[in-house]
Amino acid sequence: MHPDIRQNRQREAAEAGGVRDPAHRLEEAVGLAEAIALDVVSAETVPLNRPVPATLLGGGVVERMARTVEDEAIDLVIVDNALTPVQQRNLERALETKVIDRTGLILEIFGARARTHEGRLQVELAALTFQRSRLVRSWTHLERQRGGLGFIGGPGESQLEIDRRLIDERIAKLKRELEQVRRTRGLHRKAREKVPYPVVALVGYTNAGKSTLFNRLTRSDVFAKDLLFATLDPTMRRVDLPSGREVILSDTVGFITDLPTDLVAAFRATLEEVTGADVIVHVRDVAADESAAEKMDVEAVLRSLDIDPEVPVVEALNKIDLLGPDERGAVSAEADRLERAACLSAVTGEGVDRLLDVVDAALSRRRSIRHYDVSLADGRALSWLYENAQVVAREDEGTVAHLDVSIDPEDAARFESRHRHAAE
Repeated sequence: MHPDIRQNRQREAAEAGGVRDPAHRLEEAVGLAEAIALDVVSAETVPLNRPVPATLLGGGVVERMARTVEDEAIDLVIVDNALTPVQQRNLERALETKVIDRTGLILEIFGARARTHEGRLQVELAALTFQRSRLVRSWTHLERQRGGLGFIGGPGESQLEIDRRLIDERIAKLKRELEQVRRTRGLHRKAREKVPYPVVALVGYTNAGKSTLFNRLTRSDVFAKDLLFATLDPTMRRVDLPSGREVILSDTVGFITDLPTDLVAAFRATLEEVTGADVIVHVRDVAADESAAEKMDVEAVLRSLDIDPEVPVVEALNKIDLLGPDERGAVSAEADRLERAACLSAVTGEGVDRLLDVVDAALSRRRSIRHYDVSLADGRALSWLYENAQVVAREDEGTVAHLDVSIDPEDAARFESRHRHAAE
């Protein structure tokens, strides 16, 4: 059930410059439920002028939902909105069934999808942070007290306090483990910097086709399916660009509108590759009705990551194979208007070469002209420069070749570390 709250629509219009269609919001919520194999027997949008403090939804809506739950023998009700602990408890009492909100549903998906140790740690941290907020006035049995130790005296510790303390201890332990994971990731990043390759990060709304494109570009078999949040753990592979330059391609977790704050914080480590990327490829599902709104959601997340504004962003206008001739023409015109964009289909491979050309060009803009004096006897150094840089001028004088080359900062660092005599 998606509550279409007028106050929220007004806020969206003011902040984002547009309002997402409630029907598509409901469709997305159904997709989230189906992503963990739930059988959706009823789905509807409920218009509300303002939220009701006790249940979020109005009394008449709750009564009607209760009848539907009983008639359809429904085991779980999903409210596509944030619920307070009190609202969740009151709805469960009124409907006599389990109720979860949008955050709870996304947590379930993340729990089912996480494959690596880091991913599982992040899921548990987000789940415990969410659960801790539910302890206050949420579970009546937690108010029972346990007796204190006889020689201390005074009241015992309440079950609520015990549970909160145990959760806090586990959260602290998880944060320590995640910090160790981040340090290990940092060591891996430093190791890559010693043999530096530019990093190209794929970002986009969930289910935009990032993993399918990743597999197409890297000839790998990363899990890719028509599911929301099919990818949670960052995956990296090496890719050769048309110029012969090698890059590291990173596939990241998909973004989504109204992603809960706790989840953004817990999964920030998976987005570290985005913050350090040399080029960001924004994969868009141009066949989606909400493509423009999804683009704004992704751009909002990117702004929150404090990415260097100098980092070029390439738009991959994906799924053109699902468009008719007129729609394809409109998307092609949009790509022409954008400075860095390519129309493509990750499924068929159409336009993928064009995308690689655009990424290659975006990286080339980072090049600078450097001068090297290389001995003509040093064939290895000369060959390396011709293979990895663009020689724009050369003058041979005696036994030395004086070269002006257009080269990436990473390649310059590699060359100068291996051939220090040429860079002096």
